[in-house]
Amino acid sequence: MTHARESAPMPQGKVTAILVFTTVLWGGSFLFNKIGMREIPPIQFFFFRFALAALLMGIICIPRLSRLNRDIVRRGAMVGVALAAVNLTFVLGVSGTTISRAGYLNNLFVLFIPLISFLIWRERLDRITFAGVFLAVAGLWELASGGAEGFNRGDLLSTVCALFIAIHIITVSRVLRDEDVYLVTFVQFSTVALAGAAITLAMPWPAFTIGAAGGWSLAYCAIFPTVICFTLQNAFQRFTTPTKAGLIYTLDPVWSMLAGVFILGERLTPRELVGCMLILVAVAGPLLGRLYLEQKHRRLYHLDGAEGS
Repeated sequence: MTHARESAPMPQGKVTAILVFTTVLWGGSFLFNKIGMREIPPIQFFFFRFALAALLMGIICIPRLSRLNRDIVRRGAMVGVALAAVNLTFVLGVSGTTISRAGYLNNLFVLFIPLISFLIWRERLDRITFAGVFLAVAGLWELASGGAEGFNRGDLLSTVCALFIAIHIITVSRVLRDEDVYLVTFVQFSTVALAGAAITLAMPWPAFTIGAAGGWSLAYCAIFPTVICFTLQNAFQRFTTPTKAGLIYTLDPVWSMLAGVFILGERLTPRELVGCMLILVAVAGPLLGRLYLEQKHRRLYHLDGAEGS
């Protein structure tokens, strides 16, 4: 990966712009999930979205299918199980709360990653992360006491979704190596679609009709935040640091809140707004701290190199 950066440097402005663009598409998925689930039940929406995404990714991968092997299927399926858990809790969470609240709660994955790494691999937790966890708990308290329904089932599932997002990210970093990104993504989407099919077959099939709003919402969610965003993320995130990428991804809930307020007419009480802002600071604060330390170490390294030469 380092060699790729050295041999083919990518302008940081371009990388940042593309990753910000992916956050806009991801933020839009909150809106279109909410609209689509007015016509389509959450479980069925989850299944249809990934069945369509797997079909589209399969078409893209037709020239590569000859390289599909057992190892790619095994690794892709492992990551796909985690992705299925993410998206199942996502649709159930969004269907039960506002997209403004869901967006900020989903962003807690940034804090769950170091906590999981500490619990499983005993990786060190710094004071900045501890401060972020404290602020996040304060933000959750404000959300719980500020809304009309308190901390409801949708909020809980959105928080669980953040935990599964963290598990998915850790699984990707631990399981995937140098496999073909497109084939792995195809296997991931197929695994999620199969999980959705199994769940829908195991449950009673409710009566519903897919109208124009539901159809366009499904198409948006399958194409833009799924196929396109995964491809852009895999292609461009490697040209920046995880800290910078994490900071960029904190924009997701900002877009979802704007969509909720200006398109769906959602309104946050003052305490809910304070809770959302505390969660944003809790997530972005540790990332900003790490970014500062990274830049400080980089400057010291360059100074030492200059003095040595």
